[in-house]
Amino acid sequence: FSANGRTSGRSLGLPKLPLPTLNDTLDTYLRCMKHLLTEEQFNKTQNVVKQFGAPGGVGELLQSKLMEKRENKANWVYDYWLNDMYLNNRLALPVNSSPAMVFPQQNFRAPIDSLRFVAHLISGILEYKTLLDAHALPVDYARGQLAGTPMCMKQYYRLFTSYRLPGPDMDTLVAQESSVMPEPEHIIVACKNQFFVLDVVINFRRLNERDLLTQLEKIVKMADSEEERLPAIGLLTSDGRTEWAESRSVLMRESTNRDSLDMIERCLCLVCLDGASGAELSDTARAMLMLHGGGVAKNGGNRWYDKPMQFVVGADGCCGVVCEHSAFEGIVLVQCTEYLLKYMIGSPSKLVRAASVSELPAPRRLRWKCTPEIHKLLASSADKLQRLVGDLDMNVHHFHDYGKEFIKKQKMSPDAYVQVALQLAYYRCHGRPVSTYESASLRRFQEGRVDNIRSATPEALAFVIAMTDGICFLPQDTKKMELLQGAITAQTKYTIMAITGMAIDNHLLGLREVAHELKIEKPEIFKDEAYLISNQFILSTSQVPTTVEMFCCYGPVVPNGYGACYNPQSDHIIFSVSSFRESPQTCSAEFVKCLVQGLLDMRDLCNKCNCNILLR
Repeated sequence: FSANGRTSGRSLGLPKLPLPTLNDTLDTYLRCMKHLLTEEQFNKTQNVVKQFGAPGGVGELLQSKLMEKRENKANWVYDYWLNDMYLNNRLALPVNSSPAMVFPQQNFRAPIDSLRFVAHLISGILEYKTLLDAHALPVDYARGQLAGTPMCMKQYYRLFTSYRLPGPDMDTLVAQESSVMPEPEHIIVACKNQFFVLDVVINFRRLNERDLLTQLEKIVKMADSEEERLPAIGLLTSDGRTEWAESRSVLMRESTNRDSLDMIERCLCLVCLDGASGAELSDTARAMLMLHGGGVAKNGGNRWYDKPMQFVVGADGCCGVVCEHSAFEGIVLVQCTEYLLKYMIGSPSKLVRAASVSELPAPRRLRWKCTPEIHKLLASSADKLQRLVGDLDMNVHHFHDYGKEFIKKQKMSPDAYVQVALQLAYYRCHGRPVSTYESASLRRFQEGRVDNIRSATPEALAFVIAMTDGICFLPQDTKKMELLQGAITAQTKYTIMAITGMAIDNHLLGLREVAHELKIEKPEIFKDEAYLISNQFILSTSQVPTTVEMFCCYGPVVPNGYGACYNPQSDHIIFSVSSFRESPQTCSAEFVKCLVQGLLDMRDLCNKCNCNILLR
């Protein structure tokens, strides 16, 4: 800690992110790709890689530039990674980029109950913000593999202070860390597609829960007024990034709109008071409503997707939080939301005091001046959101046959085990292995974000083939068990490589971007088909464990892919699987069916083999 208790990466004495050697990365790259390519493709790639890594070649030049960068920056890959992963991506944020946490279904008997819940939630947000402002958050320590290392805390400080500004070619992550700008002291409340400014500090006093409730009631009343109602401007933020950047510049021509945009862009967070959706509220339905609001007819316009945190509270008890992902990773989101849910369970709602003596100024509605051009843009954004809503094929499954306790008893890492099960599920559905992404935290290092664990290992493939191909030639169980253990070992080894900063994806990205900066012609290795295949993550996976009852979900990252998020609990595992209906190749329900079958087969295999060991 430094004198004032600040806990940034540097003050924790965290090391800088290492830079792997060129040869190690190229060797690993070939090993990761060989079984995903045809023989012809692989032979070509082998030559291209050899040429790139040759002594005195372009690879060595680029590596030396990265080494200089590592010397001069806190984190050599951070900017490259942020731009590549998020800011250069032109796809719409809902479904494609923004993950959601789905809270347990709430039981609101009357409209006032949902507002009480919101007032209590906002109190928790303000408590948490106070901890952040005082830099009093306890430091996170790594769990799982290589547990106990302190983690960089920088991402937490962007939860309530950053904003993703759309741009024509790339977005900007704006972080309000300047001492010049006053700290934001308001929340934006969205209700019936209208936006309201809720000041949470008035006359230097933080509003208590009773005051917050009073203000929320006023907002709902104002939103009900038909003649005041304005178009659902929030829909524009659900569009592709280039389209939204264009629409925003049209909005900016009017000073009224500029003021409204400024209030939204500088707020702490959004609280979206959603109308009842009328849908059946299964976990799957709630996940979809969190990801896209159910489209224009439901709550799709009651959002502002550029803000990192949007807390959604539905009149029907469908609640959660939607996040703009460029500012922080899932684990930071989980820690924050767990704090809030525990705060709400643990500290009774403080609504007993009488209304405060001083009359509070009414919250104010944000105004928009809408030209015919803006109405046209809104209609176009609405259409695209409807398409996205219709396209998302979501399946949330609670697997109740066992959880991580059983897996630990097999002396296996629960994360590695689930990753192998996902490989088995994909292979059973599609008969081939594909490039797979599993996010690995780099928060052991200064300003660390993530790298990729390439779970489609040759060892996993050997195991899944043994489990699926041809009935009569199936090897004995002991052989399958050996292959399973080999797959788990390979997965665990790659995981450790990734979390210690030695994986290949960030390194290859750095080499590619340095070549671009030096205006060198793009090296052959990055034009090669294998590189394109390696970056088409048809299976995009993430473990998002929680200690409070809730789960995470997100969409696929490619049109013909799956998003597979999982939350292992001691006696069950929650899976959120997503795909797109427009792709003839994918089907979430089919994938879940294969996943469940695979998990049962793996359990039976473990039980048989461990039984045999005991019998011996």
